[in-house]
Parts: sequence; structure tokens; C-alpha cells
Amino acid sequence: MARTREQLAARAARELQDGFYVNLGIGIPTLVANYIPHGMEVTLQSENGMLGMGPFPYEDEVDADLINAGKQTITEIAESSYFSSADSFAMIRGGHINLSILGAMEVAENGDIANWMIPGKLVKGMGGAMDLVAGVKRVVVVMDHANKHGQSKVLKACTLPLTGTGVVSRIITDLAVFDVKPDGTGLELIELADGVTLEEVAAKTEATWTISENLKSLA
Repeated sequence: MARTREQLAARAARELQDGFYVNLGIGIPTLVANYIPHGMEVTLQSENGMLGMGPFPYEDEVDADLINAGKQTITEIAESSYFSSADSFAMIRGGHINLSILGAMEVAENGDIANWMIPGKLVKGMGGAMDLVAGVKRVVVVMDHANKHGQSKVLKACTLPLTGTGVVSRIITDLAVFDVKPDGTGLELIELADGVTLEEVAAKTEATWTISENLKSLA
């Protein structure tokens, strides 16, 4: 059975480590804030100038002036700090962010990512995505395995305008988890969602991939 958005966020939260500074992209990645393991110290950073974010607010906690880079209302914590977007991007470009968890429209077998536009559709711009994939130490993508037409989003080569080349380390989808091989020979399947078969993954994956000797099946 394919994983839900919440299950994807919970799986992505397992990429966090104690003491990490983390940037969460728009969409499913924002939900990761609700699944930080108890007792783990993780500091969330936002491009619009905030360091230290709490989970999404309950209805009676909403402050319309307190938002993340995706314009979603968020909560602050005792350690929260605020600064200009210029300082925020200096942190990102300077390599001070340990991990970025991003959504994507397409990811290629060599770690290329396309996540900012579809030609012919009105877009506001790339935002901070290009800086994130270039300046952050590790990039993990969380997305659906196929688009709404059933076409694979895990490709030999991206067809949409690129955000970055060779920057993705791990791909987490509703069907499986792949690592991008450092030698550029494709992907390695390391996890299957519970109830998902290798045949289903093969049918929905265009990229070249091999199976890890330590393949796990997870809910």
C-alpha cells in the first residue's frame, strides 16, 4: 500500500539527527516539523528569516504575521530568532544548513532535481530552491512516485527545467526509498512501503536502479 502524506513526512523525519539545522521545503516536507523525534534537538531554518520553528499552530494559536517561506502560519519556540532574508541566504549559501528536505516534480537517476516550474504555467520564480540545493550539505526529496497521469517522476533524465544538477542524495516516495549512487550509475532501492511489490516499483520507475542487499519493507 502506498504511503500517505503523513507517513511520508514521518519517514522523512528519520533523516534528522540531533543538533541538525534543517530547511524544509513547501508541501509534504513542511509536515516533517510535526514528526521530529521526542528528545531530539533540531533547529528549523526558513528562507524568509527565521531560525527555530515549532509545529503548525492550532486554530486558537494562529498568528497571521508569523509565517514560513511557504506563507504557512507557524509557531515560535523559546529559542526562535528573526533576521533578514539576506542573512538567511548567507546561512544557506555558506554551508551552515545540514539538511534540506524538498518536494520535487522530477528527480533523475544522477541526482538532478526539477521542482520549481512547468513551462507554460505562471510561476513566481525559483525562490530559494536553487540556493538550497547548491549550499546545503545533504538534500533529501520527498514526493509521490508518479504524477497525476500515472507517469514516473523518478527518471533517467529530468524533462522539466532543472533546479540543480547532481545534488539529491536520497529520494523518499509513497512507494519506496532510493539512494542516489555516488558513482553516477543510477539508484539503489533501500526500502519498500508495506505491501508494495518490486514489480510495482519497476512499472513506475523510469530510472536505472538496483536492489540493496539490505532491502527493508516499512509501513
